[in-house]
Amino acid sequence: MDYTAKLDDALNALHKEGRYRTFIDIERKKGQFPHATWRTAKGDEKPITVWCGNDYLGMGQHPVVLAAMHEAIDATGAGSGGTRNISGTTVYHKRLEAELADLHGKEAALLFTSAYIANDATLSTLPKLFPGLIIYSDELNHASMIEGIRRNGGAKRIFKHNDIADLRAKLEADDPNAPKLIAFESVYSMDGDFGPIEEICDLADEFGALTYIDEVHAVGMYGPRGAGVAERDRLMHRIDIINATLAKAYGVMGGYIAASEKMCDAIRSYAPGFIFTTSLPPAVAAGAAASVAFLKTSEGQKLRDRHQTQAKILKTRLKGMGLPIIDHGSHIVPVIVGDPKHTKKLSDMMLEGYGIYVQPINFPTVPRGTERLRFTPSPVHGPAEIDHLIRAMDELWSHCALNRAELSA
Repeated sequence: MDYTAKLDDALNALHKEGRYRTFIDIERKKGQFPHATWRTAKGDEKPITVWCGNDYLGMGQHPVVLAAMHEAIDATGAGSGGTRNISGTTVYHKRLEAELADLHGKEAALLFTSAYIANDATLSTLPKLFPGLIIYSDELNHASMIEGIRRNGGAKRIFKHNDIADLRAKLEADDPNAPKLIAFESVYSMDGDFGPIEEICDLADEFGALTYIDEVHAVGMYGPRGAGVAERDRLMHRIDIINATLAKAYGVMGGYIAASEKMCDAIRSYAPGFIFTTSLPPAVAAGAAASVAFLKTSEGQKLRDRHQTQAKILKTRLKGMGLPIIDHGSHIVPVIVGDPKHTKKLSDMMLEGYGIYVQPINFPTVPRGTERLRFTPSPVHGPAEIDHLIRAMDELWSHCALNRAELSA
C-alpha cells in the first residue's frame, strides 16, 4: 500500500470540502487581552483582536491567577513528577479539589488533565462500577462524552436534543430494574442553548437514574458563585456527577468531576484515564484554585455581569444588521454562514483585512449546512472592539454576496 498517497487523499478531501483546519500562530501579551499578535506565514507580526477564545472572562491574564502560579513554581518547580499515585499529588492539587467540591456543594472533586479526559475516563468507567448500566445521552453531547460512552462497552440510548418526551420514551422501554444514567450538558457550545436540567432531574427521580451534567461552558459564568447553570437554577443538589473545565472561564488548564466522596473514590480507583496520567503541574493547580476562589466572590460576579452585557450588545447589533445569529440567551454568539468555503473565506478576510481572529466552525463539529463563525465576547471586548467587528461583518458579508434575509429565514 502507498501510505503517503492515502494520507494525501484524506487531506485533499478536507481541502476540497473547504474544511481543512489551519492553526493561527498568535502571541498573547499579558495585560492586553483580547489583543494579541499574529505571526503570519511570511514571518510578519500583525496586531489582532481575539474573538473566538474560550478564556471567557480573561482570567488567564488576571493578576490573582498569575501571582498564585508564580508563587507555586518558585516553591515547587515545573512539573508534578508523576501520576497522582506516584508522587504527583501535592498540596496544590488537594487545595484545588477542595475548592471545586465547595464550589459545587459536593463531598469531593477529582482532577484530570482536561475536561475531555474527565468525561472520557468517567463515562467509560461507570459500567465497571454499575454492571448493566444504560446511559441515555443527548444527541448533541460533546465528543468527549460520546467517546467515553462508546468505549465503555455498555448499553446506550441516544435521545433527541433536549427532547424530554423522547428521553421518557426510551427510559420507559428499558428494564425498570437496570441501572441508568442520563448524560447531558448545561450549555451546548455550538448553538449556545441550555439543557432542560430540572425536567431531566424529574425523569431521573421517576426512573431511578443517576444524572451526569457537563458544565464546561458554564462554570465561572453562571450562578452566584460561578458554579454553573445548575447553581443558577438551584439544582446542583439534584445532580450526581458534575463535569467541568478549568481551561475556559477559569483561564488555566485541566478538568474535573465533582460528586459524592464514594463516587470520586471509585473513579479514582478504576479509571485508567486518571490512574495512568501524569498530574497537572502544581503551578497550574495553584492558578486554577486562585481563579475558582476569585470567581466565587462579588468581584467575580461583576465580571459575569459585564460579560453578559457585552454578549447582549453584540447579539443586538448583529441582529440589527439582519445577520442570521442564533440566540438562546447564553454568552455564545454563533453567526450561521451555511457553507464551509464561505465560512473559511470570511474568517480569512476578517483576519487578514481587519485583524479580527474568529475561527470557522465546520463539520463534524456542527452539521453540514450550519457552518458558522462563533464569537465569544468577553468583559474586555469594549465598544471600540465591537464597533470594529460590526463594520467588518457588514462589509464582508456583502462582499461575499451572502443573502442576509434568506439565511435568516
